[in-house]
Amino acid sequence: MLDIAEELTRWCGEGRDFAVATVVDVSGSAPRQPGAALAVDTAGEVVGSVSGGCVEGAVYELCQEALESGAARRERFGYSDEDAFAVGLTCGGVIDILVTPLRAGTAARAVAESALAAAAAGEASAVARVVDGPRELLGAALHVRTDGGVDGTLGGHPMLDATAAAEARALLDAGRTATVGIGEEGSRCGRPVRLLVESSVPPPRMLVFGAIDFAAALARAGKFLGHHVTVCDARPVFATPDRFPEADEIVVDWPHRYLESQADALDARTVVCVLTHDAKFDVPLLERALRMPLAYVGAMGSRRTHLDRLARLREAGLTDAELSLLRSPIGLDLGARTPEETALSIAAEIVAARHGGTGAPLTGAHTPIHHDPALTGSPAPS
Repeated sequence: MLDIAEELTRWCGEGRDFAVATVVDVSGSAPRQPGAALAVDTAGEVVGSVSGGCVEGAVYELCQEALESGAARRERFGYSDEDAFAVGLTCGGVIDILVTPLRAGTAARAVAESALAAAAAGEASAVARVVDGPRELLGAALHVRTDGGVDGTLGGHPMLDATAAAEARALLDAGRTATVGIGEEGSRCGRPVRLLVESSVPPPRMLVFGAIDFAAALARAGKFLGHHVTVCDARPVFATPDRFPEADEIVVDWPHRYLESQADALDARTVVCVLTHDAKFDVPLLERALRMPLAYVGAMGSRRTHLDRLARLREAGLTDAELSLLRSPIGLDLGARTPEETALSIAAEIVAARHGGTGAPLTGAHTPIHHDPALTGSPAPS
């Protein structure tokens, strides 16, 4: 639901009643992951997606039924060997959908409005929703706020609310969306309860150092991938908004000094792309970046430049373990030549690093198309 927060916040402001269908479980090959949502209002308007088109028609009807009945409902969709044209995922996967009506004036709507408003404003937010357990609890949700407060209740027992809030805070801190189980003693409702915790966090940051034409193309690619993009260069004549209209911020400063100033605002989702290929900028910057807990650090330059850069960084005291974190020459081998092709190469490597991908062609491969972030250790996208 939080992935379509901006649109649903507008619907709430207009007083619309609507139902939300959320992917709560996935097995096999499926186009969308838990947390993906589709919403339908009473007039039949639709926003979002749960399957990329495979089962949208059937889910649309479920949303309409939920608006009429006022009851939450869980349904499973998958590929049918008996009837390949039946409603299902022809890609071979199975998804479970929870449909929840959110009518104005209800407790569920109040919780949703609080969570949606926070997510739409770019604030960190998490919603824990019952997706399996006693029928009377199905669809119940609570919202964990960044100030430590909690909106709503799951309706079972105070211990259930407290346990669910703790699980939601843990996943929010990691920036992950996932399902979690709470045992009978934790739920106090006579049987285990399964929750979907949706986390919405501010966009990951992309810091691009070097105000060159390749940086302009990379800024566009970074915005396309959902990053908050900053372009930094020590030369004011090059670091201008006119040259980088897609960037969220343009900073005129020495790269290493700016990076140090942002240390407290960077996290394990931050990517740093060094495009200056000038030792007086690169070495002080990389000396600091490679010692920070960042998602990705890449540097542009030829293989000869890379070897010279490594030697300088070793002289600066970096260890082999720290140097192993450097992606250089930056990007995947696409044979890229233009700034746009190079930006695509860099963006592809960033995505592969985030999800544990190999960068190898999928044609003829027998490895999974989608990688499980829980297994690769990477945070799931918000």
